[in-house]
Formats: sequence, structure tokens, C-alpha cells
Amino acid sequence: MDLTTSSRAQELRATLEQFMASHVLPAEPVYAEQRARLAAQGREHDLPPVVEDLKHAARSRGLWNLFLPAESGLSVLDYAGLAEVTGWSPEIAPEALNCAAPDTGNMEVLHIFGTEEQKARWLAPLLAGEIRSGFAMTEPDVASSDAMNIETSIVRDGDDYVINGRKWWTTGALDPRCQILVLMGRTDPTADAHRQQSMVLVPMDTPGVSVVRDLTVFGYHDQHGHGELLFEQVRVPASNILASEGDGFLIAQMRLGPGRVHHCMRAVGMAERALDLLCRRAGERVAFGKPVAAQGVWQERIAESRMAIDQARLLVLRAAWLIDNQGIADAETRRQVAAIKVIAPRVACQVIDLAIQVHGGAGVSSDTPLAAMYAGARTLRIADGPDEVHVRTVARSVLKPYRVR
Repeated sequence: MDLTTSSRAQELRATLEQFMASHVLPAEPVYAEQRARLAAQGREHDLPPVVEDLKHAARSRGLWNLFLPAESGLSVLDYAGLAEVTGWSPEIAPEALNCAAPDTGNMEVLHIFGTEEQKARWLAPLLAGEIRSGFAMTEPDVASSDAMNIETSIVRDGDDYVINGRKWWTTGALDPRCQILVLMGRTDPTADAHRQQSMVLVPMDTPGVSVVRDLTVFGYHDQHGHGELLFEQVRVPASNILASEGDGFLIAQMRLGPGRVHHCMRAVGMAERALDLLCRRAGERVAFGKPVAAQGVWQERIAESRMAIDQARLLVLRAAWLIDNQGIADAETRRQVAAIKVIAPRVACQVIDLAIQVHGGAGVSSDTPLAAMYAGARTLRIADGPDEVHVRTVARSVLKPYRVR
């Protein structure tokens, strides 16, 4: 196993690191000020203009659509290191590079499973950064950690599908630029368990689609919004199906594999920034006659954080290498992807929590990025499947040779 990235990826990382330092990190207070101004005007989910400026600047540097191998020429391993760098500013850096979820996963799905017509109508403007999209899978009335519980119905009626159901945590649905949803629902309740679900494209302006509310995360309103959506007799053309009826689980697995590497490497980047802030604060803050960094308890915490981040990074890079070399359907790859989905957000939460602690009251305020980073990292332990589901996957893989059910 060789975790060395391509020369192109190394060049892009150097460019990206410089771009982060010169453009993205200085833009964070501008972004916060513009968001506050828009919210005061009742436009909570409008994109602050500074992000469009960053998008133009990133694109001019070749930092665009790096997540998609067909567009960038990069492997999953190559992109993993770039995703880590964007994790230093998770609110704005991914979108500046047109590499933000859920659009990345939706673009991957359209690229692999979309028809030429679907690609022309939806993939092209997504790749251009002109529109946004949402992924409607999770439901409020069932345990969505088991996708077989999904109740939203997709019923064939002549040349159309009719959709009824309720979704929530549909990230991006409140953004005025969100024009298309990838929705997972049940097309055949009588089929085999993993052939009951399908995915269909639903334009946001389709009659019967309504936004019930915007969900907050620890009190934070995401700029793009986390929508609870109601689908009432929503009618879309049968040509809006992705792949074929019953392919929902297959598509979900293809979508979530590389996407989890992206999420996890951004979590590693968040942990790195948190450790940087922790060390700076511990060196500046004096307690009981000496800097906090000179206190034995904090030296131990800093060392443990450094080791935990390094371990998490290696685990994620190995998963990326496995996807590139053995494919997402491989059993070892699936186990590794499940493992990183547990480990990376867990490590990020631990390190961010310590950074909050050393900052004292400032750590839980908006004076530092730590509180918002913690909200995001903690959410990752639930998003795309809770820790318990992934631990179960790892356990089953380990126990399989022992024939333990």
C-alpha cells in the first residue's frame, strides 16, 4: 500500500494551502458579517457575496470540482488530502471549490447513473456552481439508520411517478439556489428487502413539494438550511428515475463511499485547526504562575490529540487507497469506510472539545470558530448513519469467519 499522492495532487495542495491562507481564512469574519446582515433582512439562507468571490478566485486557480475524478483526474486518495485542507474552514472552503456536500454526492450519482438528459439538465449546472441540490433520504417518523424503514412512497402512474412522504435533514433545501432533490423512497414494498427502494430526481419547484421548517444544529442555522420537507401527491416524469427501480440501495452505497472519505478528511482538518488554536491559546494563557502549555495535564492532552489525529488520518487515507484499488464493493473497503466514519468525527469532537476547554468562556462563544466546529463534528456522528450502525458493520466483518451472527 502506497499512500503517496500524485504530483498533480501535491501541486494542488500547495496552491490550496496558499489560497486558504490568503483568501479563505481572512474571509471568515466577512462571511459572518454578511450572513448577519442578510439574516436581518429576512434572507437567512441567501449566499453571502464573499463566497461567490471565493468561487471565482478558486476556479481561476484550478481549484474546482476536485472531488470528481472524471473532472479533476484525481484519485480518491489524491482528493483526500485536499479535503483535509478545506476542513480548516468547513463553512466556506468546500463551497468555494464547488466541493460541498450534498452536491458532491449528488454530482457523483448523476455522473455514474444519470441519463444524458439528466446530466445536461442537472449535472452541468451543478458542476458549474450555478445551482445547489439536496439529498432527501432521512425521515422523521422512522429510524433512518435502517434504510429499509423508509416509508416515502414512489408509485408509478402511467408516464409519471407520484411521491408521498415526509423527509428531514435535507441539507441545502432552504438555499434559494437549490433546484433539484435526489429523493430515496419505496417503489415496491413486496420486493426483496434491498430492492424495494429507488431514487428519483425531484425539482424543488414541483407542485406538492413544501418546506415545513428549517432545522437547527445546537441552535445554529446552516446557511443552506437543513429542511424538513413534505411531499404530497408530487408528480414527476418516470424519466426522472435514477438507474432503474429497485436500485436505491446500490446507488446509496456508491454515493456514500467516497463521500465518507471527504467528510472524514474534513473532520481531520477541523481537528488540526482545533489543535492549532489549542496550542496557541495554551502558550498565551497563564494560570498559577506559568503558561497553561507548561502544565503537565495539558501537555498530556496535547500529545494525545496529536497522536489521535495522526492515527485517524492514516485510517482515512487507507480507506481512500482501498476505494481506489479494490473498489467500494470490496468487503475490506466497506469495513474500513465504516471504521473511519466512527473514528474521524470522534477524534474531531475530542480535540475540539479540548480546544474549547482551554479557551474557557471564549471557546463556547462566537469569538472563535470552535463552538460551530463542534456542532458540525458532533453532527457527523449521526449524519450518513450513526456510529452504532458503522460499529455494527465492523463487528459483523470481524466476526464473519467465526460464523457468529
